Amino acid sequence: MAYRDLQEFIRTLEKHGELKRIKAEVDPELEITEITDRVSKAHGPALLFENVRGSDFPVLINAFGSPRRMALSLQVESLDDIAAEIMDILEITDKVPGNLLEKVKILPRLAQLSSFLPRTVRNGACQEVVDYHASLNDLPVLKCWPGDAGRFITLPQVYTRDLENGKRNVGMYRLQVFDGTTTGMHWHTHHDGARIYARNSARGEATPVAVALGGDPAITYAATAPLPPDIDELIFAGFLRKKPVEVVKCKTIDLEVPADAEIVLEGFVDPHERRIEGPFGDHTGYYSLAGEYPVFHITCLTRKKNPVYPATIVGKPPQEDCFMALATERIFLPLMKLQLPEVVDMHLPMEGVFHNCVLVSINKSFPGHARKVMSALWGLGQMMFAKFIVVVDADVNVQNVSEVMWKVFNNVDPRRDTMIVDGPLEVLDHSAPLPLFGSKMGIDATRKWMGEGHGREWPEDIVMDPKISDLVSRRWSEYGLD
Repeated sequence: MAYRDLQEFIRTLEKHGELKRIKAEVDPELEITEITDRVSKAHGPALLFENVRGSDFPVLINAFGSPRRMALSLQVESLDDIAAEIMDILEITDKVPGNLLEKVKILPRLAQLSSFLPRTVRNGACQEVVDYHASLNDLPVLKCWPGDAGRFITLPQVYTRDLENGKRNVGMYRLQVFDGTTTGMHWHTHHDGARIYARNSARGEATPVAVALGGDPAITYAATAPLPPDIDELIFAGFLRKKPVEVVKCKTIDLEVPADAEIVLEGFVDPHERRIEGPFGDHTGYYSLAGEYPVFHITCLTRKKNPVYPATIVGKPPQEDCFMALATERIFLPLMKLQLPEVVDMHLPMEGVFHNCVLVSINKSFPGHARKVMSALWGLGQMMFAKFIVVVDADVNVQNVSEVMWKVFNNVDPRRDTMIVDGPLEVLDHSAPLPLFGSKMGIDATRKWMGEGHGREWPEDIVMDPKISDLVSRRWSEYGLD
């Protein structure tokens, strides 16, 4: 069953021993971050701060901060379960049934897919309170790090609509609070929200924007997912929760938002107005630089009578966002395999903070195969941001970073096995000589073949005789070793 809202998810976390309620008064400026950072580094629970200075609303944080909580948020035993289901759907929709009986068999699955479309309802809990004169100062918005330019809304679902074709987009973009009714809108150049804003601005029109906080956590995750531009995030959320997302019309703009969100900010982004936004302590562990960004003007705030304010902090890993990235890694692996069937597994180590490092294992079948995979990955959507791609053989466990590094340090000849190319980079990459553009490296750590310029015999890995391994396993208790 899908979660009705964020508060039902909170009850589930508590039931599973994954939530700690903090009753002591805490300050949303820096103090909540310091507490949460320590808990995150210790792989601790989700936190519900019930007494936040200056606000009547509790703050939920670190709700996605472990593989178990990430799986609970999407209501699966394992994130790989979702990947298996996606693969199943891809196989079904890719086939053209050969006879009537096969066509009939496939109809229920296709009907299930159509049932994930969002459903509009007349009333929603997110509009129990409607305030046309609300101030952001009433919300427990966090200032996360000492060098931040101010308070930032950090876990929003940002809803926009392309005024030319009517298509909706949902993304997650931080919002710096400038005053009670305006924020920055941190749309990077490569983001879908930025493209919609640019198209609407070219028409001379303001972009309608709604910011939803809370709802079923599957919707929050869907806002972060690297979906193709034409895929509606709410349909994807419906697929994840196995139930359509119920949406309600906003009060002041032509947009719909999840009916059971905790808090909704309605407003618009002017096509011409820009202000300096940032710096902000970002998920790279460094402060992202200040820059000019569009301005979001709030025309209305709607909310539940007793909402919970969801937030997150980012910084040096591990943090909560690392486990959201883990979900993306597992869920979208089937789509990568669809394009590159030689891929066995992929891992985005948290030290690479999503976009800096990709580890991938392949079934190697020809000389230069690893380079072909590197080039193909850089051409797949947001994989273009990958600064390092390491390719290993199929028998290497890419989830074990130590095992991968052993292969890199032993299998790579730096001159022969590295490939450096120039291309687009993530805006947060401060090491690049130019913003958004720089060099990337591919590392071929596979076994080398004669056709790849390796003129010597390749050595075999040291592996114990399986019979001896089994024997020792059976007799282990006899040895008196722990």
